[in-house]
Amino acid sequence: MNEGTWLTEPEMAAWHAFLEASNRVNRRLEQQLKEDAGLSHPQYEILVRLEAAPGHEIRMTELAESLLTSKSGLTYQVGRLEARGLVDRRSCPTDERGVVAALTEEGARTLRAAAPGHVAAVRESLIDVLSPQELDALADGLGRVGRRLRPHG
Repeated sequence: MNEGTWLTEPEMAAWHAFLEASNRVNRRLEQQLKEDAGLSHPQYEILVRLEAAPGHEIRMTELAESLLTSKSGLTYQVGRLEARGLVDRRSCPTDERGVVAALTEEGARTLRAAAPGHVAAVRESLIDVLSPQELDALADGLGRVGRRLRPHG
């Protein structure tokens, strides 16, 4: 298809289905996390990344890159988590300008308590709706889109 041409009906149907599904899944997950754990979806993802990081800590710049968010947006979310005692921030020992975010024990407990409900909502909203073949196609297609849009550098 040439650049600048309109989408065909099947292409438009795929685009609209993607928009609706992604928005509805995101809203459902945001609602579930707020109700069950008092967390936003970005806050939950921050806790997940910290839990998976070596020593349960990571530089803020690395965390922002992995979450595809701005540094200011991440600073806001980490500040909210820090106010609840779920995350600590401190200077990076290897770079005096750097800041490290670290998962606290309370943050780990909160994540462990939130994870089962979140996984259930992900299953209910997306995973269990699709066949294994559809999940493979979704992972393959959207994975290709994500890789194409990653910065090269």
